[in-house]
Amino acid sequence: MAGKGQSGGPPASSPPGPPPGFGEGVPPDNALHALGFEFTRITGDEVLGRLTVTEICCQPFKMLNGGVSALIAESTASIGGFMASGYKRVAGVQLSINHLKPARLGDRIEAKASPIQVGRNIQVWEVQIWLMDPSTSERKDLASSARVTILTNMSTPERVKNYEQGIKKYSKL
Repeated sequence: MAGKGQSGGPPASSPPGPPPGFGEGVPPDNALHALGFEFTRITGDEVLGRLTVTEICCQPFKMLNGGVSALIAESTASIGGFMASGYKRVAGVQLSINHLKPARLGDRIEAKASPIQVGRNIQVWEVQIWLMDPSTSERKDLASSARVTILTNMSTPERVKNYEQGIKKYSKL
């Protein structure tokens, strides 16, 4: 998915569209998509994505709302857990997040979700949210750190099989 935000140029003014061919136009996560979050890597071993902090995701003091950080953590871990479980339905059962440094309006952040433990029934993921250096697009400072516990032993209903196909296509981009 080649967008302006990934190449270091200015971010697009509206949220990115889903990748070509993604299951009936469904983005990997609707809520994150609405905020402008861009997934850059999706596998069962790692989920990466970036977001420019805009007015929509800020608290009144022009800093990233902690609830948005929690949403990023649970969503990225759940997508990774979905893939790591062999595309079984997942549900978050515990989320713990620490906010270490503020991300301010206009900052660019990157989230990295990695599994700590992948079991048949339970997975535990660590999610780090980093402030990006605007001059290099490299990770600079850790803004938030989260641990997400996911239940993974549920079957996927037929009505969401297109989501599984979309994630499979998206993870290969």
